[in-house]
Amino acid sequence: MIHGVEIKQLKPFADERGYLMEMLREDDTIFEHFGQTYVALNYPGVIRAWHYHKEQADLWVCVKGMIKVGLYDAREDSPTKGESQAIYMGEHNNILLKIPIGVYHGYKTIGTEPSLLLNFPTKPYNRDHPDEYRVPFDSPDIPFDWEIRMG
Repeated sequence: MIHGVEIKQLKPFADERGYLMEMLREDDTIFEHFGQTYVALNYPGVIRAWHYHKEQADLWVCVKGMIKVGLYDAREDSPTKGESQAIYMGEHNNILLKIPIGVYHGYKTIGTEPSLLLNFPTKPYNRDHPDEYRVPFDSPDIPFDWEIRMG
């Protein structure tokens, strides 16, 4: 696992009405600070990558569909510098994923249904000075394969 990445297993509490699933609480050890919340709808096969932040951590929950998350550690002072990691999350793996400052990240919607991703970043988005540093999803500088393995 990339240094500083955290995962909280989420547990749906089901009954005859459906289920309730807590995602993030201020008394969770994974909680740092509330900045804002937003939802992103993503069509199957769409890749949203790569970017990192210098001032905020992202906390993701995929509440519908499934996504393949790509992480790449380019931080100079990290013990996992140069490592990449894939995490699969969504309806069949209910987790909250904390992506630390400085780690490149992105995701691809997998399967045949759109995905809904909730983000609870630790800072609100600043339209005048966005804390987003981007490279293309297929950058040769990031060793990550977005393809889905069959068989």
